[in-house]
Amino acid sequence: MGSAWACGINLYATIAVLGIMGITGNIVLPEPLLVLQDPLVIWAALFMYCVEFFADKTPGVDTGWDTIHTFIRIPAGVMLAAGAVGEVSPAVVVAAGLLGGTVSATSHAVKAGSRVLINTSPEPFSNWTASVFEDIAVIGGLYTALFHPAAFIVLFIFFLVLTIWLLPKIWRALVTLFRKIASFFKKSDPQPMANEKVAPQLQGPPKDSGG
Repeated sequence: MGSAWACGINLYATIAVLGIMGITGNIVLPEPLLVLQDPLVIWAALFMYCVEFFADKTPGVDTGWDTIHTFIRIPAGVMLAAGAVGEVSPAVVVAAGLLGGTVSATSHAVKAGSRVLINTSPEPFSNWTASVFEDIAVIGGLYTALFHPAAFIVLFIFFLVLTIWLLPKIWRALVTLFRKIASFFKKSDPQPMANEKVAPQLQGPPKDSGG
């Protein structure tokens, strides 16, 4: 669940951290996840993390980036959660994948939705602060999940409670924002003139007044 939660926020940081910790011997990855400690995978994850580092701190670009990664982070969360349980019964793997996908989708929704609202602020500092905080949360959260699982469970439950309280508020704020944007474009549309008259019907040539 720790890797799935982190995937929903920053997939590439999650893969890089797991791969580096695995290749250095700090953790023992399950057999299905040993590919993460391949140097090619680690360097690819670090490269994409650098790309996301700048994209995630650019207002507007981060929202487009999150939209695209809806189709990447959630499936990755499914695979990491399913692979993390190791070689067990297929039922456990499927259950872990379902839970992992749900957790990834939840953390991704909180991040993407809050970023849309943060982008309404004219200054970029709140965006930068949120992005740096997310990076720290992913790395710190993974470390806690791996070495202090009991503490992570407590923090994870707190995250779920906070999400249940926060997501409806984010949704209502997004609906209000989109309605304002739609009303702005409606007002900017050219309106037909109220006193516009219907064009006169074509008449025949004037009659000759002569005898």
